[in-house]
Amino acid sequence: MSQTFRPRRSALYMPGSNARALEKARTLDVDCLILDLEDAVAPDAKDIARQQIVEAVTAGGYGSREVVIRVNGLDTPWGEADIAAAVTARPDAILIPKVNSLADLERVAHRLALAGAPQSLKLWAMMETPQAMLDAASIASAGRDPNVRLSCFVMGTNDLAKETRARLVKGRSVMLPWLMTCVAAARTGGIDILDGVYNDFNDLDGFAAECAQGAEMGMDGKTLVHPKQVDACHAAFSPSETEIAWARRINDAFALPENADKGAIQIDGKMVERLHADMGRRVLAIAEAIADRG
Repeated sequence: MSQTFRPRRSALYMPGSNARALEKARTLDVDCLILDLEDAVAPDAKDIARQQIVEAVTAGGYGSREVVIRVNGLDTPWGEADIAAAVTARPDAILIPKVNSLADLERVAHRLALAGAPQSLKLWAMMETPQAMLDAASIASAGRDPNVRLSCFVMGTNDLAKETRARLVKGRSVMLPWLMTCVAAARTGGIDILDGVYNDFNDLDGFAAECAQGAEMGMDGKTLVHPKQVDACHAAFSPSETEIAWARRINDAFALPENADKGAIQIDGKMVERLHADMGRRVLAIAEAIADRG
């Protein structure tokens, strides 16, 4: 498996209006930082937040952390300036809120091209509206178009609950169809997908349970609202030692000359197919990427 993996187990929102938070972010053990210009910033603080984020990202010092700037929508008074500033700052990605259609991403990608943004600058899409749930596959198809640059979905469960009038209940039973729809869409587009936030950052048991649920659904990681959520998040979205050992066992078995042309073999009394070897190689690649992040 030649694909290179970048860990996205944890993605912590940090308000751009809080200069101390932007500085502290350089020391936090997270895979991704979402420096926020949208929901976490009051209207009268948008300009100073934009300036502070540009200065922080330009200064660097975030190490291996993936740095993402969440901008305001193009239909707001701040969207155009946010995108222009983000291009100048050169983060790893720009997170677009309230994406409703493929055309929304194409419009942003066109602006990036006109601004001369490097191809390494990717787009992430917030999936948080009823229309996005209905058009998830179409939006995810941008992941196959290098001109659009889409590399990740981010579930916005709070906004989704607001827009649909659904209740955010324990276990998220009402959200599961939408979450799984977006997981399936992300896979068709070849992109990652991050689960929504857990609002009560003092409820670590509830948070850990929701992380486990997200991992079971196939999410690549989870968005966070507080640093105290990081440890449980990493535990849920990192391969366990048992999983790593089993992946190695499967791959070693299929690598034996006598198994070279077999589609299925027995290991410890279990029937194991070659697709499990493919899955195992992915587990090993993720574990290696996490280890390399340090």
